[in-house]
Amino acid sequence: MKVLVLVDHDRGTLDELTLQAFTAARSLGTIEAAILGDYESLAPTVAEYGAATAHVITHPLLVDYGSEAWADALVQAMLISGAQAIVAPGTDRGNEVLAHVGALLNAPMVANCVEITAADGDWSMIRTRWGGSLLEETTLTADRKLVTITPHAVVAEPAPAAGTVQRIEVDLDDSVARTIVADRVQAESGLTLQTAPVVVAGGRGVGSPENFAALDELAGLIGGAVGCSRVVTNNGWRPHSDQVGQTGNRVAPDLYIACGISGAIQHWVGMMGSKRVLAINTDREAPMVTKADYAVIGDVNEIIPAVIAALKAR
Repeated sequence: MKVLVLVDHDRGTLDELTLQAFTAARSLGTIEAAILGDYESLAPTVAEYGAATAHVITHPLLVDYGSEAWADALVQAMLISGAQAIVAPGTDRGNEVLAHVGALLNAPMVANCVEITAADGDWSMIRTRWGGSLLEETTLTADRKLVTITPHAVVAEPAPAAGTVQRIEVDLDDSVARTIVADRVQAESGLTLQTAPVVVAGGRGVGSPENFAALDELAGLIGGAVGCSRVVTNNGWRPHSDQVGQTGNRVAPDLYIACGISGAIQHWVGMMGSKRVLAINTDREAPMVTKADYAVIGDVNEIIPAVIAALKAR
């Protein structure tokens, strides 16, 4: 089976979650890349991750992102290339574009898959449902398969391919221009939970919203960002934008410091892509402690200030 992998990019800047989608798709058939817009510079990277062919899909309207334009162009590229499936990263753009593709093709689209197995033309898969609160086993039997991959469900691994380039010119109706990005405003700068090399996350064990000040200070000292568990947002201690977990952010820092977090599966799924995990907890039997690479058994409100003092002393 020939599988197109949608390359999620922002005017030529690759979203790294795309490489996870390539890794996940390699077991499903021969994979080829779909690059929307005249961004041939991305071809060597996708070839490094297994794309036998990079289809550079061009049209004057494909200069910036537009969900309808990308979807229409992707459908045309699918028909021209002879692909039977499209796999995309489970990013905002990936999910939105494949939903439009499904509408254009009258085909089902399966979002947020964590595991896919191909057998006899069907795909068996496990995906997250209900905002990530459960995992569902399902089978996709459609002739044209449309799937997105949950962020950080797989680790991106290179598998170099020949990487030939094929240019495809598509025909787009002017009406699709209505959803193309027209302007950009810088809303946030600096580190975010998704980009920080270190995440300092707090749970119920932190005790109060005031006690998160120490976590903020520690994150500032070590170049990190502060996250939290669901119970913290439910209590109103931190905004939902700080939540890590199946119903919050999915992160993959070099170091995840879990402060007073028990480690329920919903939280673990959101941070299991972390390279290393340090747990600070009074309960040595807590799931987070037993799964962590390192653990400190004690009160987080005593340990974090001591770590801050030691850092400042240095």
